[in-house]
Amino acid sequence: QVQLVESGGGLVQAGDSLRLSCAASGSGRTFNAYNMGWFRQAPGKEREFVAAISWSGGTTYYADSVKGRFTISRENAKNTVYLQMNSLKPEDTAVYYCAVDSGLGVRVTTKWYDYWGQGTQVTVSS
Repeated sequence: QVQLVESGGGLVQAGDSLRLSCAASGSGRTFNAYNMGWFRQAPGKEREFVAAISWSGGTTYYADSVKGRFTISRENAKNTVYLQMNSLKPEDTAVYYCAVDSGLGVRVTTKWYDYWGQGTQVTVSS
């Protein structure tokens, strides 16, 4: 069982930056055995992939909509994964969730992720 707690969301203006954090805890495998992902869900829309990172941090994937603006990273010693978001746009407004993928490979669809946090709200005003 893995518990995830996101933090760092807030209300910002277009062009600003935010850094989200996701702290993991629980029993079982150690944090550095998991691939991690960030997803987001805007009102009335399905949850969508944002970014993912392998257990070592050596492989990352991004949605086209955030490529070049967002950076996913992790600090295994702190059981934490981050999402640095720069040049934010109003269309980035959503609840952001981190999730654990205990399988092999870095994947981009929600069905592969086993554990989810409660989410943190990001609102970008124009």
